[in-house]
Amino acid sequence: MTTASGVPCTYGELEGDEALETLRKTGRTRLIKDAVVRFRAADGFSHSRALAFQTTLTLLPALIAVVGLAAASDQESFTRVVRDTIQSLAPGAAGEILTDALRQGSTAAGRESGETALTGGAIAAALAGTAAMAQVERGANRLYGVERDRPFLAKYLRAGVLAMTAGVLALLSLVLLVGGSAIRSSVTWSESIDAVWRIARWGLGLALAVASVALLFRYAPRRRQPEASWLAVGAGVAAALWLVFMGALVLYLETTDSFGATYGPIAGTIGVLLWTFLTSVALFLGLAFAAQLEAVRAGVPSPRVERSDND
Repeated sequence: MTTASGVPCTYGELEGDEALETLRKTGRTRLIKDAVVRFRAADGFSHSRALAFQTTLTLLPALIAVVGLAAASDQESFTRVVRDTIQSLAPGAAGEILTDALRQGSTAAGRESGETALTGGAIAAALAGTAAMAQVERGANRLYGVERDRPFLAKYLRAGVLAMTAGVLALLSLVLLVGGSAIRSSVTWSESIDAVWRIARWGLGLALAVASVALLFRYAPRRRQPEASWLAVGAGVAAALWLVFMGALVLYLETTDSFGATYGPIAGTIGVLLWTFLTSVALFLGLAFAAQLEAVRAGVPSPRVERSDND
């Protein structure tokens, strides 16, 4: 039986230049391999599956509530932007189930009980988002070798704050990076603004992604973390992995017909779960990289410890 080794708190003001120095001394290949070992020792795939489930439970009611609110306010242009963005954000079958949620939000807004339905969707999204951030803490603690989470109240209060900060930043980054072209085609802008948007959305989207992940890296684990500039290295790894995973998923779904043929009417649900699972894996792998980098800096390079069944 193995578990991730504990990462000693350095208690120093570690910053980005020191992270790069440690990375150069250790070697990228060695650090990547050890980060993967740490991820596996902490049962990273199980934490990723749990986070993917919670993220899915957050996305669908949130989408219903936001689109329903737009429909109730007669903001048809906003609804159109959301619909076009979904087609870019979630490929294939995953986009279909999110589009169904969009229709549900629009329909709910037109009913007499629409306000109740939309309020319920918003509450459900907030609760699920808080649970998702609590799962991030659990996974982060295990990656750092911390065996116990925060006390219940402290854990979920912090998770709620992270959902409203890091979670919102992650959503905005997702829209800018993947749905930026859909937004541009759905909104009428002048040529000068359009030219700026084509370039600026990439830098802004990546900045928001790194900021979101860095917030999670800093405040989710139950330990004292280094400075944000140090954690930005691991956050950058997570953002890069997410782009690679999403590109591979899009390529698979668009070049093969086996996905829909295999899963049939539940292809949309499986697609969303696969999409959120890959996102979760990218997050925890980036966190494992950050943890291993700090462990090396603290002089404890071994990413896992062996335990007997009697321990």
